[in-house]
Amino acid sequence: MSPDKTTTTSLLYLDGISVSFDGFKALNDLSLIIEPGEMRAVIGPNGAGKTTMMDVITGKTRPDQGEVYFGQGAYDLSKLDETEIAELGIGRKFQKPTVFDMHTVEDNLLLALTSDRRVRGTLLWETAAGQHERIDRILETIRLGQLRSRVAGSLSHGQKQWLEIGMLLAQEPQLLLVDEPVAGMTDAETEQTARLLKEINREKAVVVVEHDMAFVRELGVRVTCLHEGSVLAEGTIDQVSANERVVEVYLGR
Repeated sequence: MSPDKTTTTSLLYLDGISVSFDGFKALNDLSLIIEPGEMRAVIGPNGAGKTTMMDVITGKTRPDQGEVYFGQGAYDLSKLDETEIAELGIGRKFQKPTVFDMHTVEDNLLLALTSDRRVRGTLLWETAAGQHERIDRILETIRLGQLRSRVAGSLSHGQKQWLEIGMLLAQEPQLLLVDEPVAGMTDAETEQTARLLKEINREKAVVVVEHDMAFVRELGVRVTCLHEGSVLAEGTIDQVSANERVVEVYLGR
C-alpha cells in the first residue's frame, strides 16, 4: 500500500518495514503512524526492534522492504541519508547524553544552534540578540536557566539529559525521537522529564522509547508495544498493560 503523497495526513508513516541482519529479522512487517503534534510511547523487551525502528526513521539503516514517509508523505526517508533526514526536522536523542563537558550549558546550546547548517540557518544569519532569545527560551523549557554558566560536566545525569534535549530543540525539529530519557534518573528528575516532554509536545511531535512503565503512565499518551520486530499491541497504557501477550512477553518478566 503506497500512501498518496498529497493526501496522507500523518507526519511519520511506516508501512510493512522489514530489516534483517545476517538472517535475523530485527523488524518484521512493522507499521506505525505518528500524527502531527502527537506524542507516542514505544515499549517492548530488549531485541523487540525499537532501536532498529529509530535507525530506519533517521536513515542509519535502510529497510529491506516497506515504506517510510515523513511530512504528510512528502519525503521518502528510505531514499535520504542521515544528514538530509536531520535537516528535514527529525531529531534523535540517544540514551547516553553526549554534551560537551568542558563547555558551559549556554555554550552547548550555542554550538547546537550554530551547527544548524540548513539553508534557513546559513542564509538568514541570526543576530546575536536573536540567538540569545532562542537560547533563553530553550533554557526556560529545559529548566536550566539558573545553570546557564555552569560547565556541562558538572551537571547531574538528569540535567545532562535535559541539556541534550535542549540541544536538539536548538535545531528546530518537527519530530523528536527520545531513547530512554529517564534511565538512571531520580524520581524527582523523572517527574520533571515527563513535564518537560509534555511541554515540548505542545509544539512538536515526540516518540519516546522507554522501559519505565510508571514514566510511560505519567506521559498519558498512546502506547505501542513491539515484539520480535512487529507491533504486538497498541492503545492506552491500561489497554496495553492488560493485553495477555504483552504481559507474557514483556511485563511478566
